[in-house]
Amino acid sequence: MRDGTTLKGFLGAIFLISLSSLIHAQEAPDSGNSGIEAEFDNVTIIGHRRDPADVPGSAHLVDQEELELLLQSDVMRVLRTVPGVYLQEEEGFGLRPNIGIRGSGLDRSARIALLEDGVLIAPAPYAAPSAYYFPTQRRMHALEVLKGPAAVAVGPRTTGGALNLISTPIPDAFGANIDVRIGQLSTLDTLLNVGNRGNRFSWLLETVQAQNDGFKTIDGPAGTDMGPTGYDISDYMLKLQLDSDPAASLYQSLRLKAGYTNQVSDETYLGLTDADFLQDPNRRYAASAGDEFVSDHQQLQLSYMIESEASWRAEITAYRNDFERNWFKLQSVEGTGIGSILDDPLRFATELSYLKGATSPDNAVVKRHNNREYYSQGIQGSVTWDLQLGEVGLELTTGARIHEDEEDRLQKEDGFRMQESLLVQTSSGAPGSQTNRVSTAEAKSAFVDTRLRSGAWTFTPGIRYEKIELSRNDFSTSDPDRLQGPTRVRSNTVSVWIPGVGALYQLNDHWRLLAGINKGFNPPAPGSSASEESSLNIEAGVRYNTEVLNFEGIYFINDYENLVGTVTESTGGGGEIGDQFDGGEVTVRGFEISAGSGWSGIAGSSFDLPLSVKYTWTTEARFHNAFESDYEPWGDVQIGDELPYIPEHQLRATAGLTNETWTINLAASYVGPMRAIAGQGVFLPGESIESRVVWDILGRWSMTEAFSAYVKVDNLLDETYVAARRPAGLRPGLQRTAYIGLTYRL
Repeated sequence: MRDGTTLKGFLGAIFLISLSSLIHAQEAPDSGNSGIEAEFDNVTIIGHRRDPADVPGSAHLVDQEELELLLQSDVMRVLRTVPGVYLQEEEGFGLRPNIGIRGSGLDRSARIALLEDGVLIAPAPYAAPSAYYFPTQRRMHALEVLKGPAAVAVGPRTTGGALNLISTPIPDAFGANIDVRIGQLSTLDTLLNVGNRGNRFSWLLETVQAQNDGFKTIDGPAGTDMGPTGYDISDYMLKLQLDSDPAASLYQSLRLKAGYTNQVSDETYLGLTDADFLQDPNRRYAASAGDEFVSDHQQLQLSYMIESEASWRAEITAYRNDFERNWFKLQSVEGTGIGSILDDPLRFATELSYLKGATSPDNAVVKRHNNREYYSQGIQGSVTWDLQLGEVGLELTTGARIHEDEEDRLQKEDGFRMQESLLVQTSSGAPGSQTNRVSTAEAKSAFVDTRLRSGAWTFTPGIRYEKIELSRNDFSTSDPDRLQGPTRVRSNTVSVWIPGVGALYQLNDHWRLLAGINKGFNPPAPGSSASEESSLNIEAGVRYNTEVLNFEGIYFINDYENLVGTVTESTGGGGEIGDQFDGGEVTVRGFEISAGSGWSGIAGSSFDLPLSVKYTWTTEARFHNAFESDYEPWGDVQIGDELPYIPEHQLRATAGLTNETWTINLAASYVGPMRAIAGQGVFLPGESIESRVVWDILGRWSMTEAFSAYVKVDNLLDETYVAARRPAGLRPGLQRTAYIGLTYRL
């Protein structure tokens, strides 16, 4: 792996210098362009001037105020607040989220478009989109979730939608924010940022330092500490901004964003059998000792923005992301995959005993170095015109993106002997001896997004064009230097038009009706023989907004012409990693309901009572054709089988009690029973996951305007539940974990 020490050290040095200057800093003078700067500081998709209530289509903004209710560091706990989003937990901390939207599929969030500040952020968004890198939630200022026609302008993955994470903006004046929390599991989590907005030059420096020993215990000889099962994250971000003269009639801004993230997490794909989970859900078998995920991510963005005092604005961004990771983890025992062992523990009783620590032959336990390097780079731009054509207001945005990305796999395996619950290495594989291949993608895209306003009506017709060239080069596993050239080359090209249109009718100041229709599309994998994924997505609903109460109800249908499944390690496999399977016609439909209220001065007191409910009722998620499949999450499918990991009911309810001095926020998340593999009828114990309710709470006391303290508890009632049955056995959700924190804001 390449060494990220240089960039990390550079950012760290600048950060320390700026902290020193914090003591002596003076408040910066106001900028004449402050209004425009604040508007352009972070790239949003919903729109710079739009209220989400006026967006024709499903667009949800989780803003800073909502993020601060529970101060979650796990993005999946945050996304429970958005209806229509489906989540599969994995290690309990949200390090590698599995996010789906409206039945798009959850695995590694590969079926939705992931962005940070409007730029694609998955390791290789076209060639290998699985999110083994995910931006650190603690440094996010807001999140945008787009579904239906609202996602067409983002592309390329529109069957589900898009998630745009908005990073911390440069403050309006000199300011700093320090949030330090400690807690159970030896948690130490620090968020620190400092920045200043000047007349011409502005800057922001930010870091997140988080560590945790984990909540699982690895089997080992009596009295032996087998090490932590948590994580260590170091995240650094630098933003620089140079603006035009405040007196100039044409606002211009040049912006640089640079980031570095290092993660070391003691994670494995090895779960537990049903019987062992019942006895101790937080146990890890001895064979998982030493499993470790190590990654480095570097991002660089350079943007130029311009806005006239007339009716147009434009922006262009060049970007580069580099991601390297090596997940050293258990692969097989005596030639049998760990998923197969835990699926049938009676048949593979001997192999299971080795997992648990019984002495084995040499090389019986095999661990793989899942070593991969990624890059993605490109340039994207857009121009927006605000026009008035008689009584019709027209906002026209055109944009384009030229992008390329790559995944490079060079993997090997090491053999071990289990010796009385301790692993002893007995062999070492040669580099590339297991997987030696490169997958690449080149994409050119353009879109037109129109917003027409006439009286009470708003229409947003739009269309996107994508041309994607994909290739996969397989090299000999005995040629790690690739001197002999590829042994097999597979390529495929996709060209597609993705249209969509949304409509909104404002009945009065409070009521709005909305509807939308768009083409859903997901590109195939490099060299895949499977068809591209396509669907017809329809939605219709109503919104109600007053100062006290808001409500939104949307009915959606995602009608898949062809649903595609992709083999990854995290799905449990069933073929060569990267293989794809056609699932044929599938329909996902349901209702999304959001309601909230903010009662001020309840019962004549000084207390406010904010309430919120988010509910997803998935009335159908079924295959319409029968087929035999080696893809483990589907298996052999019959007509009417339900999709896995899509519960019928999901509910999130929050309540708060607050005044000027203190605040208490309580949240409950209900997830109904769901299937772990496709099926219908009765939920079978070994093929499904039971329902659960998880409570989180946060209490905050504001000692001064700048200084506050809080107590936070995740999983307040210590609910024991199965988070997932894949890729290999049962995995638990996070146990009850308490934290105390201090926050200082300048």
